[in-house]
Amino acid sequence: MNSRVLRTELRRSVAPWAGALILTIALAFLYLLDGMWWKGTTAWTAQWTPLALWTRALLFYLWPLAVGLGALQGLRDHRSKMSELLTTTSRPAWHRAAASAGATAVTLVSGFALLVLVGAVHVLGDTQYTHLGWLPISLVGALALVAGSVLGMGAGRTLPSVLTPPALAMGAFVFTALMHMSLGRTKTTTAEGLPVSEPNRISLLSPAVEEVRDTLLTLSAAVHAGQTIWLLGMAATGFALLVAATPRTRLLALAPVLAGALLALLVLPSDPRRMYVVDEAAAEPVCDGPVCVTRTHRARLAELAGPGKEALRLLRGSLGGRAPVSVRENTAVLPDGATPRWSPRTVLFDFDDDVIAAAKGRELTRSLIAEGMVPGCTPAGWSGLGNDEFAQAVAVGWVLGDLEPLPGTWSARLRREVEVQARPVWIKLRALPRDEQLSRIHAMRAAALSCEGDPLEALKGGKSR
Repeated sequence: MNSRVLRTELRRSVAPWAGALILTIALAFLYLLDGMWWKGTTAWTAQWTPLALWTRALLFYLWPLAVGLGALQGLRDHRSKMSELLTTTSRPAWHRAAASAGATAVTLVSGFALLVLVGAVHVLGDTQYTHLGWLPISLVGALALVAGSVLGMGAGRTLPSVLTPPALAMGAFVFTALMHMSLGRTKTTTAEGLPVSEPNRISLLSPAVEEVRDTLLTLSAAVHAGQTIWLLGMAATGFALLVAATPRTRLLALAPVLAGALLALLVLPSDPRRMYVVDEAAAEPVCDGPVCVTRTHRARLAELAGPGKEALRLLRGSLGGRAPVSVRENTAVLPDGATPRWSPRTVLFDFDDDVIAAAKGRELTRSLIAEGMVPGCTPAGWSGLGNDEFAQAVAVGWVLGDLEPLPGTWSARLRREVEVQARPVWIKLRALPRDEQLSRIHAMRAAALSCEGDPLEALKGGKSR
């Protein structure tokens, strides 16, 4: 396909509109709605991998649109009543199909690339960790748009009706919804008896991905390979339908997409922990003495080092030889519903933790003391306010000698509740002899670190649950 043919296709088809709509709708979604893609370390403008994953997540809506626009492009010959005339020309059918599909592919890829470029401008200003591990995620996303549009074009030519484009777009949307809500999920129960659902192998046939929940998570190589096989089969079927002239060849044209699906399911991992994996390079520690962060957040080490060392000094003065000796960013990524496990010798923290995210200077020191004393046992993916938070406030007040609200985004009502629950316990604890105070504090830490007891009850002198 030469440049003249491509320019003609771009002028006389819906291809330019396809790329423009993809870009406009995606940017409108990201900028006009305040969602998780703007929050914390997993924001789409914070790091390269979250950028790639969030733009892939948008394919939940963008891919059905690409399929519908492709079907509209496939109706062009039928609408112009030129189908019979074109069959009498000497130009091979695949030449015309390649020109039409190529023009649409160019505009869709350009629109998606511009979307990624907008996010990349933000990321370049926010992170010092640059890598290419995110690129396969975006390349597969661009391939998904192209494959969906070509499949739509082939279906539009095969079923030349004005109802075909909206029907295909709706069908594609239902497909992606089922992949993320029922067919692509497996319900299970954690060891603690909590009901959760996990993505299964079939969910990876969707061009969209799960919402980003940890900046260290990325898609595995097996996922990239399996999805590429599936999408290439889809594109091959769409192109074959574009050039097929008889019912028999149209039936045979379905072979690539079926074969691609079967091969992809053989390649795609079945274990959810092999679908979304930790990026080992991003998780490597970068340290300033006993205070360490991951390579992803090495730009934040300078602001953390001082408060981290001060927190360790204060903990050592209060707990003696049983105090933590290091502060490290937590790199463990747990499945939803799993109960965390903690180390008595290391203060593990997460930049997305509510008490850490907004804290600086002295407040950050208080937050790290809180994490070292009562790190919290809320199951992964869950949230709430309970005895762990009350015990945390008491423990920090015991170390520093003054009970103050911890940093965070809690409402005034929740802060008052923490005050009401924590202050009586703190006052009674401070009135006890020093040995009894230490005994209760050690019992509280044992319960909090093992997640097998109630730290607040331990502070009150009661039994663990």
